Amino acid sequence: MNMMEVDGYKARIEYDPELDQFRGEILGLNGSADFYGKSPASLRKEFKNSLKVFLEVCEEKGIDPKKEYSGKFNLRIPPGLHSQIAARATAEHKSINQFVSEILKRSVSE
Repeated sequence: MNMMEVDGYKARIEYDPELDQFRGEILGLNGSADFYGKSPASLRKEFKNSLKVFLEVCEEKGIDPKKEYSGKFNLRIPPGLHSQIAARATAEHKSINQFVSEILKRSVSE
């Protein structure tokens, strides 16, 4: 997945062949904001503009612009994988939560 970051906000970037432009969607917002550009430079400029407008509207309406996450989610995995994870976590003297959290953190940090 292609990502772009501006002022701590991240956007997913995809190519739209119908418009012959790149489309960006700002992630983690309490709403939606997207933008288009023909080049990386124009895309970054439009990202900044779209973000600015979104933040202004949020401020006017008294809305927190960033979506809040609880830190919890349910994950369904095969029982055999669950068993393997539990064994590895126990071997490393960690809870399953600690073990999986560390793996997920490494995965998104790369």
